[in-house]
Amino acid sequence: MIDSDKLPTIPANRVVLRWLENDDVESLFSIFSHREVARYWSSPPLPSLAHAKELLTEIRDCFEKKSLFQWGVARADNNLIVGTCTLASLDPSNRRAEVGFALGHAHWGQGYITEALTALFHFAFNELNLHRIEADVDPRNAASIKALERLGFQREGHLRERWIVNGEIQDALYYGLLAREWVKRSPKPGDNTR
Repeated sequence: MIDSDKLPTIPANRVVLRWLENDDVESLFSIFSHREVARYWSSPPLPSLAHAKELLTEIRDCFEKKSLFQWGVARADNNLIVGTCTLASLDPSNRRAEVGFALGHAHWGQGYITEALTALFHFAFNELNLHRIEADVDPRNAASIKALERLGFQREGHLRERWIVNGEIQDALYYGLLAREWVKRSPKPGDNTR
């Protein structure tokens, strides 16, 4: 899938998907320590900067194993990490992956995730030759559902009480996007799909 020792940089309009560096630990902590951001993530908020360092180590270990590709979403004007986009559960034999994304609370509602995902899906379908991308979303996460549906994802199922995160039982909605559906939409990484 990706043979280099780092993830490739993927440009969009106002954001760039890039390799997470050691200097990005504070940004990761800012994003993943926020209760509202982590509410719909698969783990509780990060309690300390040391946990953000562990997260970065885990992201790199998973990249080496080619089991997870997690990019930082950086603003193009200042290179500051404001979120992450992930391809997880990579299955090369079936050309399938799951998408995950998070955006720092201060940057919600500005269209950054839609831009980042447009660039990521363009890369995933055209460069990685994926056939299918899946998403698992908490039904209460209206903003993420809206972003996925805007990009062409179709709702495929509802799993009751699928997750227990920080003591809270959560359902999961499953969404899917096929390569042929993406090509039909014909978005480009710089498109304003907000």
